[in-house]
Amino acid sequence: MKKAFLFLGVIAVAAAAGGATAWALSDRSEQQTITYAGSRSAHEPVAGTHFTSYQAEQYPDLTYAAENAVQAVVNIEVIQQVEMPRSGYGYDPFLDPFREFFGLPQQRGRSGGDGDEPYYQERRGGGSGVILSSDGYIVTNNHVADGATTLRVKLYDGRKFDAKLIGKDAATDLALLKIDATDLPTLPFGSSDALRLGEWVLAIGSPFDLQSTITAGIVSAKARQLGAIPNDFSIESFIQTDAAVNPGNSGGALVNTRGELVGINTLIKSQTGSYVGYSFAIPESIVRKVVVDLKEFGVVQRALLGIQFRPVDQDFLDSDEGKEAGIDEIGGAYVASVVEGGSASEAGIRKGDVIMAIDGVKITEASTLQEQIAKHRPNDKIVLSVKRAGNMKQFEVTLRNKAGKTELLTREDVDVAETLGGKFADAGEKLCRQLDIRGGVQVVGVKADGLMARARIKEGFVITYINDKPIRSLDDMRRMTDKVRTIDGVYPTRNGTGRAASYTFIE
Repeated sequence: MKKAFLFLGVIAVAAAAGGATAWALSDRSEQQTITYAGSRSAHEPVAGTHFTSYQAEQYPDLTYAAENAVQAVVNIEVIQQVEMPRSGYGYDPFLDPFREFFGLPQQRGRSGGDGDEPYYQERRGGGSGVILSSDGYIVTNNHVADGATTLRVKLYDGRKFDAKLIGKDAATDLALLKIDATDLPTLPFGSSDALRLGEWVLAIGSPFDLQSTITAGIVSAKARQLGAIPNDFSIESFIQTDAAVNPGNSGGALVNTRGELVGINTLIKSQTGSYVGYSFAIPESIVRKVVVDLKEFGVVQRALLGIQFRPVDQDFLDSDEGKEAGIDEIGGAYVASVVEGGSASEAGIRKGDVIMAIDGVKITEASTLQEQIAKHRPNDKIVLSVKRAGNMKQFEVTLRNKAGKTELLTREDVDVAETLGGKFADAGEKLCRQLDIRGGVQVVGVKADGLMARARIKEGFVITYINDKPIRSLDDMRRMTDKVRTIDGVYPTRNGTGRAASYTFIE
């Protein structure tokens, strides 16, 4: 089974060598013409069976982009202080083996506490980053910076700085850092929308042992959705390239031949965790918007359309839902449901509509719709081209935030799902009937650093209320912005019933 590996900063170096020589044999036995390459200028191509003349200005020269862009790519060293147990399972570094052998009591640890106190172990990792402004703002991946106790940046010229985390966004896997420096080299933004399949790009990173690596490739695909970002509300619309990218290059730059930033290299897809031909970058259209929001507000101003949808592909046409809808042409996004009070609902979008374009951009994949909405903030207006009952209609939609409002969020507003620290799924009809509840959100994973882990909430728990407000679905959870004070829900039991549980969080 194929797996998508996020680059967690461990450097893997692999070398491969190979070659192939091809000979073209002519069947002409009577006369052969021999042309010596040495008889021509070293820079003039030897004439062959070309159908067009060689024009150097028509072919890409990557040296300008490489020599300029490489100066704005940095190495990021991540240092984590991880709490380890002093007793129980695992190794205790303060245990005196002499006293243990003779059954003598152990002395107090270095921290001055008893043997049950934790100790901290230092772990190091890292990745790459890109300087966006001369005063020291740097973009990288969230999975590079997440959980760091210390972030240290090494520039192309060798200088080192401690960095401050300005903000991060798990849904797009982006983070913004700041170092105290001036007059730094920067990379200008290009246009990921303008990228064409087959266009040359450079992947530039700065892993630990191979500072300033540059590889070249072409754009293989756009708007790839892989399900690789571990977030329930992830936004994926990756640029796929065949430029070689390996661990340690996360957060590095994908640039075009003009030396403009068109993406942030994020992951590879392979069975081994090393490059085998596929690498993926977050497009500039998403990067630009996220870093501006993090710089201005500390949080991402995420606009939501307020619909559940399915791409209209062959699988949809063959499904019962597609046949019932009477749709017989591939293309667009089928509106399966509309969130009451959301952006689409207020604009008049209905279940059964097919969204064909957003602001003139055709919707061919689910990721295309996500990317177009991700460019905007709440209160922005967009135009949807919608097919309804065979007729095309235009709808102007005012986008809203997850709380169903047009106002911008502040640092005090909370991303409930991220704060709780876990993975969630809508409780299905069968589970709701079993537990005798009207709806809920089931915990399908618990992260080590969230509220649920600290409260010892286990997988399987179904959340029905947060802060005494009913939670019937993931959309209800997404719309919440208040700080989490209480959680109520039900644990399914083996006998087919439920066991109620409540949790209170004290500041």
